Amino acid sequence: MSSKKTVLVTGATGLLGRQVTRAFAYYAPDSDSWTVKGTGFSRASSSPKTASDGKPTPEILKLDLSNPSEIESLLDTHQPRVVVHCAANRYPDKVDKDPEGTKKLNVEASGTLARLCAERGILLVYISTDYVFSGKPGEAPYEAGDQTGPTNLYGVTKLDGEKAVLGEFEKAGGNGKGGFGVVLRVPILYGQAERTDESAVNVLIESVKKAAGVGKEDKRIKMDHWALRYPTNTEDVGRVCHDVAVHYLAAIEKGDSSALPKILQFSSEDKYTKYEICELFAEILGLPIDGMEPNTEGNDPNASVQRPYDCHLSTRALKELGIDVSTQDFGGWWRRELRAFRK
Repeated sequence: MSSKKTVLVTGATGLLGRQVTRAFAYYAPDSDSWTVKGTGFSRASSSPKTASDGKPTPEILKLDLSNPSEIESLLDTHQPRVVVHCAANRYPDKVDKDPEGTKKLNVEASGTLARLCAERGILLVYISTDYVFSGKPGEAPYEAGDQTGPTNLYGVTKLDGEKAVLGEFEKAGGNGKGGFGVVLRVPILYGQAERTDESAVNVLIESVKKAAGVGKEDKRIKMDHWALRYPTNTEDVGRVCHDVAVHYLAAIEKGDSSALPKILQFSSEDKYTKYEICELFAEILGLPIDGMEPNTEGNDPNASVQRPYDCHLSTRALKELGIDVSTQDFGGWWRRELRAFRK
């Protein structure tokens, strides 16, 4: 086998996908051993571009994940050893507005990709979410094998995607080709974004700015101060994806994959409500937050999307593999990121 391996990252133009491609291409100690290809759809590019640090970004190949023949052709042309599947509809409110389209992407396309990877002996890392759990008070932290119970359609589709992916590799288990499917669950993400609305964390900057303009006679903005979040940086997730791929490939190539976990979880230990994140942003930006009101009522029972209270993920399985689960300090990262915008 050639020492030069190809990794294919789906959703490589998105918030997480961009950092996963960078992790394999630039941040990994053995980055010279990887050829990195990304896929996208509306934002695909025909040739590599240059990032802000002067380094070329990986080529982004156009791929319609709803078209099995396109997936098959891409895998056969580039022959990746690893696929990291980041592409998904990951916005709970948008999922509720397009349930059929979401099912096609989050479940059906994931299953198709898994089947084609399994047939070719490819390692597939499927990115999932902490929303597969119910998040009821007192249940967290959740181990990878704990009972699932999503509270909204987004969590349901990602859990069904997990089952589809693992099911396809289970069916192909006797083919002897060395393929393997592994799920990596992550919580709410933040990081470098092209637009603040790419992240449910980053976008809170806009809420803080709006609150700063609320007059004394105006109605204050309500912000959730009930659900607990563990915001995790996309750079850290990218590093973990790389480390998982290296560890699993080494075991597979030794014929020793039987003991590898099929579900992994990664999360920061930084704990915030959305209101507490807004308080931090306001302090960093030097803006008043008087125009924002903490909402401790929890879910509106009439709301179409019910969000869990606390889905904190245990990282025990990663630690047992010897994979680094350290994360960037949330407040420290944002102090560096927002320094240029402080008034």
